Amino acid sequence: MKDKIKKQIEEKPLTKEESKAQFEEITDILGLKHSFDFDEAWEIGQEIRKRKEFRENISILEDAVVNVEGGMTGKELHKANPVKHTFAGGCYIREIYNPANELIITKIHKKEHPFFLMKGEMSILTEEGIQNIKAPYQGVTKPGTKRAIYTHEECVFITVHATENTNIKDVEEEVVCTRYEDLPPGCDALEILKKINLKEE
Repeated sequence: MKDKIKKQIEEKPLTKEESKAQFEEITDILGLKHSFDFDEAWEIGQEIRKRKEFRENISILEDAVVNVEGGMTGKELHKANPVKHTFAGGCYIREIYNPANELIITKIHKKEHPFFLMKGEMSILTEEGIQNIKAPYQGVTKPGTKRAIYTHEECVFITVHATENTNIKDVEEEVVCTRYEDLPPGCDALEILKKINLKEE
């Protein structure tokens, strides 16, 4: 049945108007009660789809960036983007320099933390959309965030992480991951959206 529904959605998806009519008809026939009205349920579905598409597309982009001719990886990438590590007062402070006209795909952040653009201008693409920021700028990274960043100018970007670890490798394992499946429970917005109960018991 799931495969049949998936095929129908891919080949002949209902419009919003058709879906609403079906929603109201089945609700009336079965006497259903809901926690959300149709428009709210539709928005949740669209948000889930948007986040899934972003994750699929950024993975494709990440592979392309790694495999493109002239693309940098490993030591070469770190040499062009030097990082300064500082520990103070139970915090890990990570300062990275990025050259102009560079496309960067970040890892996935496990924890909420502040960030600061100290120099330069960059465009940032996340599940929430695209944002252009220019120094001086400060913001907050939410758990589950993965970014595609394009630097319009030379940039200096700082993140601050609360941690008791003082070993760089241990800190990285604590604050970032490479797969969404490795996010701590309750940190993945997509999984939270999927678990929303649209119907009252």
